[in-house]
This record gives sequence, structure tokens and C-alpha cells, in this order.
Amino acid sequence: MPQIDLITGFLGSGKTTFIKKYARFLIDQGLTVGILENDYGAINIDMVLLEDLMGDNCDVEMIVGGDGIISHRRRFATKLISMAMMGFDRIIVEPSGIYDTDEFFDAMSEEPLCKWYTPGSLVAIVDAGMEDELSEESEYLLVSQTANAGKIVLSHCQDLEGTETPAETRDRILKHLNRALEKFQCDRRLDAQDILVRDWEALTKEDFASIVMGGMIPADHVKIPVEHENGYGTLFYFGTHMDGEKLRRCIAETLENPACGNVMRIKGFVRTGEDSRVQINATRRETRIEPTVFAREVLIVTGEDLHRDCIDAIWAEDSEIITPGA
Repeated sequence: MPQIDLITGFLGSGKTTFIKKYARFLIDQGLTVGILENDYGAINIDMVLLEDLMGDNCDVEMIVGGDGIISHRRRFATKLISMAMMGFDRIIVEPSGIYDTDEFFDAMSEEPLCKWYTPGSLVAIVDAGMEDELSEESEYLLVSQTANAGKIVLSHCQDLEGTETPAETRDRILKHLNRALEKFQCDRRLDAQDILVRDWEALTKEDFASIVMGGMIPADHVKIPVEHENGYGTLFYFGTHMDGEKLRRCIAETLENPACGNVMRIKGFVRTGEDSRVQINATRRETRIEPTVFAREVLIVTGEDLHRDCIDAIWAEDSEIITPGA
């Protein structure tokens, strides 16, 4: 039976970047790997970012939402059934950043999935520079995504060099996580051995081996319902076309203008010229704009309490099609 891993992490934490490194490690060990992109949104851009892994030893599958949570969960289970029949050694599930891990455990406890898979590792990606004050829903998601983690891997550690030591970073994040776990009456407390603090470019085979063997830790906590109607939302813009200078201004205004709501991430593909397109991955911490050959222009804005009129005023003029999002 294949083992199944769940890689969790909040919006912009770096799940997809980590999965590329993690899957490459597994492939180099001679394993065949299936990656399942499981996103509530109507479009899944992260699948495009994983295409370079695809080959004889790795395949990437996708589930998208857009028609309700019940239908999405049913497709998730159906896709896992089909992937179990494909002979992979290891399945990696990457959910949306707005994800309650109970959905994963509920699916895996039901037949036939409970008989066709063995648990692998739950890896929680946490931004080393995350804000100390989060909304109630975001704090709950942080608990849901870390409470059962066999290993918590901090991202963006290199951005803190010169401001605090790795030990200080670890202790600060531990304090935040344990405070959140206590708030939601979780019966687990984390310690230093649960967290990996390292620049991802310096991750070793031993680091990845410890992540692979981390497992999934039983833990209970108070549950609250977290769906898009709780305040999380996604807006989609298609055919976006503007020059690079204007693109940077629009990204900055969307992220920094409080009238837009709590915008957490902007990602996608924008045409900047007749024969040029760029890939965007932007949060308040970092904006990355890189050339791409991906042909379809689609931009996704995700966050809490998004104010559509304000965001449309920034992007709609330069986009051909706009959809309401989820």
C-alpha cells in the first residue's frame, strides 16, 4: 500500500516550494511519487509550478473547487481512490492554505481509503516571520495544521538573518504555537525537536529523512467551522495585461491598502508584452516576479474580508474577464 503525506501551511508559507524539494528527495531514493493538488479555488496555479517534476517517477494530479465544499470533498476521495490504483510508493497531498486537516483525516478514516493507504507524515510549513496577532479563524487554522504534525518546517528563515538567531526564531514560533494550541484546548505541546529551523537551500538528506519519518501525531482540539463564508475569499482575474512597472504598483497597492481587506497572497501569470509573460507570487513579506512561458494569464487574489470593489478598481481595467471567486 502507498504511504500518504499531507503538507499543510497557511497562504504564502511556501508549501509548493517545499514539495518540489521533498518530492525530489523521495524520487532520488528510488520511489515513485504522486502529488495531489487539492485546492478549494476554481483554478489551481500551483500545479503548473510542479510540472518540472513530472516524469516516469512522478505525476501531478489536481482537484479544483468552485461548486461547493461537499462536491469538492467527494472529488478528493475519488481522486485518492484512482491514485491508489496507479502503483505509487508515496502520495503527497497539498491542500489549500485555507484548510482544516480534519477533512483529510475524515476522508482517510473511511472505506476504501482506510484500507488502501498507510499514514506517512504530516508536515506543517510555518512562516518564520508570521505575524504575532492573527484573526480567530487564522489562529484556528494554525492549530489545525500543526497539532498533528510530525515535523514543523519553518520557511523564510533566511529573511531573519541578522535580526535573530535560529534558536530565537524557534523559541518565538514555539511560544506562539503553544499559546494557540492552549487556546483551542489541544492536548499537545510542541518542543524544540518538533521544529526544523534552516534555510531551505541548506536542507540535507538527513533533514529530509527526519521529515519523512516524522509521522502523524494524535492530538485533539476544539473545532470551529472554517469555510470561505467565514471571511476567506478568492478573486480571479483573467487576461491581465500591463507593463512591469504598473504591475508592481498594482501588487503593492492591493497588499498595502487596508480598503482592499486583509489580502494575504497574490499569485498567477500576467502578460507584460506581446511575447512576454511573468509569474507572480506576492505576499506582504516578499514579491517575486519571474519570466514564464505559461500561456494563460490568470491572477488570483486571496485573503480575509476582501473588498471586491476596491480590488476590482486596481485590476479590472487591465483584465479581460473577471469572476466573483469563491
